[in-house]
Amino acid sequence: MITLTNIAVQFGKRTLYKDVNIKFTPGNIYGIIGANGAGKSTLLKAISGELEPNKGSIELAPGERLSVLDQDHFKFDDFSVLDTVLMGHQPLWENMKEREHLYAKDEMTEEDGNRAAELELKFAEMNGWEAESEAAQLLQHLGVAEDRHYKQMAELSNNEKVRVMLAKALFGHPDNLLLDEPTNDLDLDTVQWLEEYLSNLEQTVLVVSHDRHFLDAVSTQTVDIDFGKVTVFAGNYSFWYESSQLALRQQQNQRLKAEEKRKQLEEFIRRFSANVAKSKQTTSRKKMLEKLNIEEIRPSSRRYPGIIFSMEREPGNQILEVKGLKAVDADGTVLFDNVSFTIEKGQKTVFLSHNPKAMTALFEIINGNREADAGTYTWGVTITTAYLPLDNNAFFQSEMNLIEWLSQYGVGNEVAMKGYLGRMLFSGEEVMKKVNVLSGGEKMRCMIARMQLKNANCLILDTPTNHLDLESIQAFNNNLITFKGNILFSSHDHEFIQTVADRIIELTPRGTIDKLMQYDDYIYDDLVKAQKEKLYAV
Repeated sequence: MITLTNIAVQFGKRTLYKDVNIKFTPGNIYGIIGANGAGKSTLLKAISGELEPNKGSIELAPGERLSVLDQDHFKFDDFSVLDTVLMGHQPLWENMKEREHLYAKDEMTEEDGNRAAELELKFAEMNGWEAESEAAQLLQHLGVAEDRHYKQMAELSNNEKVRVMLAKALFGHPDNLLLDEPTNDLDLDTVQWLEEYLSNLEQTVLVVSHDRHFLDAVSTQTVDIDFGKVTVFAGNYSFWYESSQLALRQQQNQRLKAEEKRKQLEEFIRRFSANVAKSKQTTSRKKMLEKLNIEEIRPSSRRYPGIIFSMEREPGNQILEVKGLKAVDADGTVLFDNVSFTIEKGQKTVFLSHNPKAMTALFEIINGNREADAGTYTWGVTITTAYLPLDNNAFFQSEMNLIEWLSQYGVGNEVAMKGYLGRMLFSGEEVMKKVNVLSGGEKMRCMIARMQLKNANCLILDTPTNHLDLESIQAFNNNLITFKGNILFSSHDHEFIQTVADRIIELTPRGTIDKLMQYDDYIYDDLVKAQKEKLYAV
């Protein structure tokens, strides 16, 4: 349990929040949401002790242990992978090191012997004999192969380090767990495992994430940072989003009487209560929603970008035909082979693979940026494309301001360019910013504005939610659902795939799995699983 009493956090003259009084209790997973800069990560840092709040106190229940997902991926470079995970349970790790020191002595004194006996007892109480096995299992579930467990952390890729840090945070069943963006760099299968793992915990868990499906799957309550306050709501992200949108529509309709507003909100809560999906959490969520004060539901202060893709030309019936395509990585790894498919008019197709480089290679090939190692592709004569690449850094190596930069990609005067940038939340003097100093999220919003200028009838999106905040992801997602043209995309965002894609093509080193179905059906389809085992078998 974590208790926050009269917490206030301020940077200079800016107050993030004050008068925060919350008790985070065991058995609940709290999804923390808020606009960029609202103070989500700051709240976790205050709770972990990394940051001292300007006012108030933070307390854990007596004897409880707190574990945090470490963001410093170089901190443990001098340690082995397995030892790094074991260090997640600090009392156990200190016990192990002291035992090793005592047993390494040539001669043990009586005092040493008594201390060793004491350490052995505590070691057993902390389940020390099973520690290495538990750590190894966590690593394997998170996609870190067994042959990597005794490597030095310095030898691992950044993607592998992220998984080790997550295993370290989960190890030893901490009483309180703080996770800041735990799904970053995880593939869809690993995210699914993490959802199941967290949903079965009885401890207190606080999560910051931009993955809406993940938040919905694990959260029992939502912590919203808005209006300079930290407020706990019953339900998950989807409930918060839909209720805040309903409140906004009601606010905009000034003629709506108070009683009518209340009836709408009560009906909304009843419908949401009936649709709670997680079996373990259904009863508790329904009870929380029944107790929800109607007056708590209010519009959010967040701003959502205006992402609107329109087609200048209606596409014909021939979209894209791919025959026998093959791509080999620089190290000789076959990313995919014998890939053949035909995209039909209006289809929205997601591409999946165990190797994320496969989707990028495919998109680079069909955009003419990379040569295929075998095979051909042909676009229909009526098709115009707009491409959002995975790596956009090359687009921003200049001293141009945002208006000058965007003007390269479309026809229109400065006022028109300011309009596009304004829709992407760049206002006032921000449009004069140099593009080479933009953040990752700002670059993505510029790239989306660039795509909108093309008025293409086929969008190609390589992991489009990277670096975007929840508001931008939600706006992007909503527009792609209604877009009338074709979409070819890859993503690690479950909700994005489920709501946009109507066709799934999985790329393998030995062919494709090609299904006309939604993502949820795909991952639970037994025939698909059997086909995967056959195609991925060595």
